[in-house]
Amino acid sequence: MASELRVNTLKDAAGNSSIATSFGAGGSAKSFINFNAATPAIRKSFNVSSLDDNGTGLFDVNFSSAMGDVNYTLTSGSGDAGGNNVFHIAFAGDNTTPTTPATANYPMKLTNAAGTAFADVPFSMATVQGDLA
Repeated sequence: MASELRVNTLKDAAGNSSIATSFGAGGSAKSFINFNAATPAIRKSFNVSSLDDNGTGLFDVNFSSAMGDVNYTLTSGSGDAGGNNVFHIAFAGDNTTPTTPATANYPMKLTNAAGTAFADVPFSMATVQGDLA
């Protein structure tokens, strides 16, 4: 049988450092992905059902549980194994024009540091903050 716990505030074991449960739920990541775009292969993820490879440097990250609306935020980063190259990563479709994310997934574009060519980057990651549906 499932149980339910209802609280307004969380505290550490000593009764200090309180935080409202709404802050904990609202401020936690709703999804993350760490993947190798060159393979492509997901190394680790949370609330990600799959990764679509749409061509060099172009991906769709699909949620297991949809977001409540398209007004969520994405924090991302990428790079190569030697740490010598910095790559751009952004919401985008199959070109350099920004694309609106959807509640079921978001598009990612990876380019070289100059932003002049798409690139399959060995280390790519993203974290999503927002409300689940």
